[in-house]
Amino acid sequence: MMIKMNRRFNQAALLVFFLFLSIAYSARGAFILVPMDESQKNHLKAYGIAYWVLKKDVEVSWLLNYRGGSFMFKYLKPLEEECTIRGVSYQIIADAQQAAILQEISDPQVNMENIKLHKAPKIAVYSPKNKRPWDDAVTLVLGYAEIPYDVIYDEEIMGGVLPMYDWLHLHHEDFTGQYGKFWAAYKNFPWYQEDVAAQEESARKLGFAKVSQMKLATTKKIRDFVAGGGYLFAMCSAPDSYDVALAAENTDICDVMFDGDPPDPDAQAKLNFANCFAFESFTLVTNPYEYEISSIDVTETRPKNIQKENDFFTLFEFSAKWDPVPSMLCQDHETLVHGFMGQTTAFNKKYVKSSVIILGETKSLNEARYIHGDFGKGTWTFLGGHDPEDYQHLVGDPPTDLNLHPNSAGYRLILNNILFPAAKKEKRKT
Repeated sequence: MMIKMNRRFNQAALLVFFLFLSIAYSARGAFILVPMDESQKNHLKAYGIAYWVLKKDVEVSWLLNYRGGSFMFKYLKPLEEECTIRGVSYQIIADAQQAAILQEISDPQVNMENIKLHKAPKIAVYSPKNKRPWDDAVTLVLGYAEIPYDVIYDEEIMGGVLPMYDWLHLHHEDFTGQYGKFWAAYKNFPWYQEDVAAQEESARKLGFAKVSQMKLATTKKIRDFVAGGGYLFAMCSAPDSYDVALAAENTDICDVMFDGDPPDPDAQAKLNFANCFAFESFTLVTNPYEYEISSIDVTETRPKNIQKENDFFTLFEFSAKWDPVPSMLCQDHETLVHGFMGQTTAFNKKYVKSSVIILGETKSLNEARYIHGDFGKGTWTFLGGHDPEDYQHLVGDPPTDLNLHPNSAGYRLILNNILFPAAKKEKRKT
């Protein structure tokens, strides 16, 4: 009798032990939550983690408006280790906690949504091979976040590589062929002369008589990429110069020092604003001594009392459930973002098409800073300014050290755009 009782006791104890182990394992967690609110130590590298997890064929939930736009994915030891290696804050949560989060997000009364990210987008950066380190915020943050990308330029685009990519960033290019209007100030500088020589050589190799003609052909290829379903992101001088080039498709707007002959005196009247993605009714600036290409940019017209200390723009809050696309693009732990200057600092709202979605603005100045729209099957997003963590980045300045800015709200906007193509394509609901 005693032996039987001991055996039963041992079996019961064993059952309790295994039950304890099961509970302990469950409590340890079945999911990893990467918070993106103020508790996150490194917001920028968190995007790199999300991208890396997608590369491992693990689905990522982008929890829009939940703790700053957090990421969540199933628990795997290597994924936890990578978070630790990269210095990204994370929490291990149990099935019940994950279910509770999703239940909270699904409540129709709260402005949150769970967006499934399925596949890491293949990224291309349109950038010259002789790019200086001060030239581009996107390549800086891609490198810092450890997100891989390919560099392509006019020769590759004309060679037909764009369909290989999901997402394209435009380096702060001048698509009008006026070399950024740097001629007046920098025509005697070696870097400017080298850039002109390289661009002219590329044009010759591709069979164009002028750099402006090559840039227009590139612009049209990019337009076709977007129309076919591609995702385009551009900063600084690329957004307005891109639209100006499209509008000026049938006229010469370049002066003699840029392309060897004077511009068409009737160029303004020949602009076709229907070609443009974002802008309309703007006025060309053809004076070669003026550091501007059109009236779209506000750099020279904004009030002189706007300085670093009082330059901000506000991100709009969209309905995550009804407008998931702009909601994704605006995920941030701050809604009031420090402004930053560039060749194109911001866009005069007077010239922004009514169909464009304004994601961020400085309302008191009538400036659109961050805008988005559809074209064909794809989308484009334009962000004014050059470097979110260097207010007035000048030619020759050293590159920004992002180790000093791991929680940059401005740089997060760039990285939102990089992850955006990983989501299933969503049409705006109306």
